[in-house]
Amino acid sequence: MALIRSPSSSWRQGLDLPSRLFERSGTDYELYEEDDEFVLSIELPGFEPEEITASWDSGVLNVAAEHEDETRGQRKTYHRRFRFPKDVDDEAITAEYNNGILEVRLPVETGNTVSGTEIEVQA
Repeated sequence: MALIRSPSSSWRQGLDLPSRLFERSGTDYELYEEDDEFVLSIELPGFEPEEITASWDSGVLNVAAEHEDETRGQRKTYHRRFRFPKDVDDEAITAEYNNGILEVRLPVETGNTVSGTEIEVQA
C-alpha cells in the first residue's frame, strides 16, 4: 500500500513546525490551564469592546457579542457557553479585548474541583 501525501503536508515534511499553524480545526477559541488559572482566548474580529458581554454563573462562562452594520444592512452575532471542571474565583475573573481577541482569565480556587455524576457511554 502506497502512502499518499497531500502537497501541503509534503513540503512541511522536513520542517519542525507544529501542524496546527497550518490546519484549522474549525474552532474559534483556545482554552488551557496554567499557573492555577484557566485562560480562554476567543477570536472575535470586527466587534467593538462595548458590543461584547461576558458573564459567569454557577461554573459556566457565557460570552456573547452583537454588531450591527447599518450601512451594509448586516448583523453579526456570537454566542458560546463554556463549562469549567473546577471551582473558579468569580471575584477575580478578568477579560481583555485586544486586536480581535477576547482573553478571559479565570483563577482556580485551590483544592476545589466540581463534582458530578459519571455518565455511562452506550455502544
